[in-house]
Amino acid sequence: MTSSEQLFARAKELIPGGVNSPVRAFRSVGGAPFFVRRAEGAHLITADDRTLIDFVCTWGPAIHGHNHPRIRAAIAAALDNGTSFGTPNPYEVEMAELIVRFVPSIQKVRMCNSGTEATMSAIRLARGFTKRDKIIKFAGCYHGHSDSLLIKAGSGALTHGHPDSAGIPASFARETIVLPYNDTAALEAAFAANPDQIAGVIIEPYCGNVGFIMPDPSYLAFLRAITTRHGALLIFDEVMTGFRLHQAGVQGLLADQAAAAAVHGAPASLPVVPDITCLGKIIGGGLPVGAFGGRADVMDQLAPLGPVYQAGTLSGNPLAMAAGIAALRLLEEEDPYPRLDALGRQLRDAVLAAAVAKGLPVQVPQCGSMFSIFFTATPVRDYTTALTGDATLFRRFFHTCLDQGVYLAPSPYEAGFISTAHAGADLDRACTVMAGAIRAL
Repeated sequence: MTSSEQLFARAKELIPGGVNSPVRAFRSVGGAPFFVRRAEGAHLITADDRTLIDFVCTWGPAIHGHNHPRIRAAIAAALDNGTSFGTPNPYEVEMAELIVRFVPSIQKVRMCNSGTEATMSAIRLARGFTKRDKIIKFAGCYHGHSDSLLIKAGSGALTHGHPDSAGIPASFARETIVLPYNDTAALEAAFAANPDQIAGVIIEPYCGNVGFIMPDPSYLAFLRAITTRHGALLIFDEVMTGFRLHQAGVQGLLADQAAAAAVHGAPASLPVVPDITCLGKIIGGGLPVGAFGGRADVMDQLAPLGPVYQAGTLSGNPLAMAAGIAALRLLEEEDPYPRLDALGRQLRDAVLAAAVAKGLPVQVPQCGSMFSIFFTATPVRDYTTALTGDATLFRRFFHTCLDQGVYLAPSPYEAGFISTAHAGADLDRACTVMAGAIRAL
């Protein structure tokens, strides 16, 4: 059997850094990456024949666990008819129907091949629809690696200490305004300084690429109001959160919260409805996929109906669509969200209890099946406060967990994910390991 060490040595000769996505290189935590030969349920089985409890979950798609039999069977059935057609196929129509039914803000949807393609296309669409050039994004929010959006990015860019990228012309960067997350005054000032110039605002409504960070109460409602007032489009990047935190993503959570408040006689609040939503991850069931959708009048600006061009040979690929349809139908049948939230709270409480007993300041933001662990006394609410976390402590915590069979994201600036397959002994074991790793710091 070829070991991870041997595979990495070969990879470094042929692939830049030995990896095909930077965060996989373990630069942030030290050491060398392991290679995986198989995944099943909540487990990764490495090239070295180690079994790890996995809280990366393919960076989000594996909400049902790895290699789910229903998803595998759907791919096999689609494969019998071919791998790709380059023509419309029935699966993409069914996928569009599911997305439109699950996410009320989406009236029409266009499939693509990755989250990066989805956000890049959404930005072009916002500019084409409004006939304006400037875009607002938020420091630490990662929306893929297209030129307009790799400015003050999170995810791997932040992990490696380069939140911007070489190769992006300064003229491109000038069209992107970067603001602090959770700062309403900064939004007011940006719109005042750029009258009738801002095409749209793109945001991870719950951040997952600078660690997991949630918005202040009413922040997203303020964002909806100010974009409407100034004629800019509001773009929710729900590539991570879409179908993971709720069938309708964060916007679905907000709608449920508004409805619950009304039932209990709380002050009236309106759901936050974006103009465009970007999706990915779960709608591919583990295969490469992306999508963006929204108001019909906005989406109808896309070619062939309108002047905004977007295309892709493999968009709507039948294997990815079949896998994604199976994943979404499982969510509809099982409604796993309350159960996933209970698992998330169990993990969070175990880490916090160990930290309190140790006298160690730790923040564990968590919602549903997403969480992060920041070694800081400062409540984390934006890019700046995320950077107050002690990276050295995280590195030691990460390796202690990994040595005992629990795999977390190899960066202090990435969210963790839980799947339905983690229930029971796997999550109990992980909580024990993580609590022990805290005590060992």
